[in-house]
Amino acid sequence: MILALYAVLAVTHIVVSAFDVTWAEWATKPLLMPLLALYVVVRKGPGLVVAALLLSAAGDVALQFAEPDFLFLVGMGFFGAAHVCYIAYFVRHGRRRLSVLPVYVLLWVGLIAWLWPDLGALRIPVAAYSLLLFATGATSARLGWRAGLGGAFFVLSDTLIALGLADHELPGPDIWVMVTYALAQVLLATAVIRARQSHKVSAMDNAS
Repeated sequence: MILALYAVLAVTHIVVSAFDVTWAEWATKPLLMPLLALYVVVRKGPGLVVAALLLSAAGDVALQFAEPDFLFLVGMGFFGAAHVCYIAYFVRHGRRRLSVLPVYVLLWVGLIAWLWPDLGALRIPVAAYSLLLFATGATSARLGWRAGLGGAFFVLSDTLIALGLADHELPGPDIWVMVTYALAQVLLATAVIRARQSHKVSAMDNAS
């Protein structure tokens, strides 16, 4: 039920964004991540993931105020903290699999090298934040394909934002940022819950 509400709210937000209904955008976006956090709490999920979602919600609110610039950096800080929570959880509870780390390292180096000349004063903040972002992408794969896909969507979403900051914006960026972001977070949240449930079932089978 909560996931269905999340889907409806996410689609609503994307549609109103496409039609530039500003008040509806502002009303719907801050509700998305708290709703996912509620889902994780109801399913007795881990506190680190709840924290990641609530920090993301705080980041969403801060980023709605594009001016002054310091609020953009505040929003980036909230999301950076969210990534730290995700990384900590995936490293702690994920399994060692075929590592995608080298791929993400190469992608990060390539992205920063490309955007660096055009980022201006945001060079250091973007480089630092994107390092955490790509680390989330790399470590999420430890929890399986669903989490790995969520991590990849998160990387794609914020990469689109970074392209805009460096004046390399693609057509319709806001829509694609939100589509990939909404997918990323729900994939990560549901992957964590499924992994925990699977672990509990395995533990019960072993006990019996």
